[in-house]
Amino acid sequence: MNKFPVWQIGLTGGIGSGKSTVASQLSAHGATWVDTDAIARSLTAPSGGAIPALVSHFGPDILDPSGGLDRAAMRTRVFSDTKAKKQLEAVLHPLIREQVENQVATCATPVVVLDVPLLVESGRWRARVDQVWVVDCEEETQVGRVTKRPGWTQAAARAVIHQQARREYRRGAADVVIYNDGINLVQLAQQVEALWTELTKNAKPSP
Repeated sequence: MNKFPVWQIGLTGGIGSGKSTVASQLSAHGATWVDTDAIARSLTAPSGGAIPALVSHFGPDILDPSGGLDRAAMRTRVFSDTKAKKQLEAVLHPLIREQVENQVATCATPVVVLDVPLLVESGRWRARVDQVWVVDCEEETQVGRVTKRPGWTQAAARAVIHQQARREYRRGAADVVIYNDGINLVQLAQQVEALWTELTKNAKPSP
């Protein structure tokens, strides 16, 4: 168990916003980075903990040749089928939350960053963190970044963006907004460092 009160920062942002870059920078300052995307990838990798339930719900066709989840095929499926999306979430979300709780309970730092893409959309995540930090940029910037990734088209990137919360809604739920548009990595790091300094200036009071 933790030996001190832990600041739990909920970090979120749209696809291609630079959220993972910010999380990495916070980790470099000494935070524990709990990456829910990485947890989900582990659960859906070959022999991952979610694979039996996913096959039971969707059939073996959702697997790639290695035996892991075919993420691109599943992404296409859930965008066109609300029921499939809910089934996927019903399988993954409890498993992800369990692993998050385990990592938070054993973290050895006074700050833990919960990196959650759909944090604002989920009331459960919002209720458990001390602050919500949102990484924000223009949609065109998001599309430009995402399409540099292997296998991503502009249409696919925009489809994901439009499935996520609107920028103004996400910003409205934020305690902190980190603007990551038209700046370089050094300038982004300067924003993060200033926020880290302010956060850690005083120890979090005991509950």
